[in-house]
Amino acid sequence: MLTKNFLFKDFKKKRKSKKIQGHLKELILSDNEVIYSLKRNYKYSFTKKLIKKYSKFKFLRIFGMGGSSLGSHAIYDFLKHKIKKNFFFVSNLNNTEKFPKKNFLNLIISKSGNTLETIANSNVYIKKTDKNILITEDKKSILRKIGLKLKNEVINHNDYIGGRYSVLSEVGMLPAELMGLNARKFKQFNNLVRNKYFFNSIISNAANILELIRIKKLNSVILNYDESSDNFLKWYQQLVAESLGKKGNGVLPIISSMPKDNHSLMQLYLDGQKSNFYTFFYTQDKFSQKINSRSIPDDIEFLKNKSLGNILSSQIFATQKVFKKKNIPFRTFMIKNRSEETLGGLFSFFIIETILIAKILKINPYDQPAVELIKKETKKILVNT
Repeated sequence: MLTKNFLFKDFKKKRKSKKIQGHLKELILSDNEVIYSLKRNYKYSFTKKLIKKYSKFKFLRIFGMGGSSLGSHAIYDFLKHKIKKNFFFVSNLNNTEKFPKKNFLNLIISKSGNTLETIANSNVYIKKTDKNILITEDKKSILRKIGLKLKNEVINHNDYIGGRYSVLSEVGMLPAELMGLNARKFKQFNNLVRNKYFFNSIISNAANILELIRIKKLNSVILNYDESSDNFLKWYQQLVAESLGKKGNGVLPIISSMPKDNHSLMQLYLDGQKSNFYTFFYTQDKFSQKINSRSIPDDIEFLKNKSLGNILSSQIFATQKVFKKKNIPFRTFMIKNRSEETLGGLFSFFIIETILIAKILKINPYDQPAVELIKKETKKILVNT
């Protein structure tokens, strides 16, 4: 599938499925809240007035776990060349980052309003001189109680959109606007569904993944050649793992850092157990760093007048060639430009793909019941110690 923003090449075998086609048409026409959030007519619970009010802040922190922060972190890293502000992400309990001594605008995000790590981190790091915006559901919760007591701005989190699906709702788009980006440009769903190649591509792609699951290829290894996309792929990792990992089903998404992992994991990928399928993910970014031809010895004369980008692209194509020879299943995403439109299109593509696969597997893609068990046990231990 070719768009002006990214090129997608499906697995080697093209597949058709009337069942998947039916689910896709139904999904596009449905009033599903997740799909609604991908569309341009989605109504945000924040205003342009609020964006203007806080646009003066140059130092911002986002407090959130999982889908509450991964989407905005993906946006920041992928589009950093367009952003003139400093964002910091507090998304774990062992934070080692040293924050500058500045007054921050903090975005504290928790759908439930009771996320233990988010509340604890907020308590530790936020100063009285900071300004805070909270994004949480419109119901009684610890976070909402704290926010109202401190007279913070409180933005309603859509009740029907889970964290991993929330990137194109308030959760991802409010931070994007505060980064100076245009939320509307991320909304590529309408363009995708009008693209005649999109239907055939996503149907064939979903059918191929379902066939790979059937033959027990259950590890989805993403070969990532772009460091700026690491957090985007971590967002994708959560999307797939939490949406499909139920009732003994699921695919294990593994992010592999390339070309570094050529020197550690590639031997296993090529000649080890055969339970993997692969996604090549890379960009058309031009690396300006040129090889110093005068210091190149004759033994590697072929490197003269080459750049680091030439070496990287040669490695990508060489790896794909070897994969083809060994009949290893893979697909490819090649990013043509870094823009809101590109990233928005990728968010929509993977959300639709994941929901379609879940529908065929008869799995509810929107819940994560097993994770709640750990939350309950953690609370019991803290209460009793």
